[in-house]
Amino acid sequence: MRLYIVDAFTSEAFAGNSAGVVLLDSPGDADWMQSVAAELKHAETAFVEVGGEGPKSLRWFTPETEVDLCGHATLATTHVLGGEQVFTTRSGELRCRAEDGWVSMDFPSDPPRESDDDLSPILPGVSFAYVGRSHQNLFAVVDKASVVRSLEPDLAALRAHWTGRLMVTAPGDVDGIDFVTRFFAPGVGIDEDPVTGSAHCVLAPYWAARLGREELVGEQASARGGIVRMHLDGDRVLLSGQAVTVVSGELHV
Repeated sequence: MRLYIVDAFTSEAFAGNSAGVVLLDSPGDADWMQSVAAELKHAETAFVEVGGEGPKSLRWFTPETEVDLCGHATLATTHVLGGEQVFTTRSGELRCRAEDGWVSMDFPSDPPRESDDDLSPILPGVSFAYVGRSHQNLFAVVDKASVVRSLEPDLAALRAHWTGRLMVTAPGDVDGIDFVTRFFAPGVGIDEDPVTGSAHCVLAPYWAARLGREELVGEQASARGGIVRMHLDGDRVLLSGQAVTVVSGELHV
């Protein structure tokens, strides 16, 4: 089986978010895929069936669990396969294209709903302009990007709260960036995700409504960092990013 390590949402190696990509000729056993993901220790590892015609089955695993949707590992998979791809997933059919050094992905929009979650145990002393929930994530807005960049959440408190996943966002503070975000997910074994494509399915509808436009650029302000382009089209979000393959080889077990 072919195995790749790809840095996604970046044009440079050792930045963005790294993902494993495993090419399968036939369906893989879920326990085996989980073991591979735990061995690789990337935020997500994608497993894609490349045998046969038609849409390809795509699944994503963190080191601890299978997830419903993963943007950066889907981008990495499309980068490896090239061209236009149609994937069948737990989040429905996803259409992606690799062209001219960019990968675009057609994902479902997941707008946040206001909630009364108390985030003070997770981020003591932080004032929130808005708190909400998406399908699986807590969502919080603060007034300044500098607050987002300096966050130090209580990860144990977050892990114990609902699904243990939280994104915090604020207006951008540099030219060309509409908003900045950080994403913490100890509930699925990821203390901080470097760049989270699926989070931008939540961020895009929120910021599009707030800024009054459908074309957006977001910065995920992790240590590795990454840039995500977005176009909101009704209940879909077109996410775009670049990627770099850093390892290719074979999986022998």
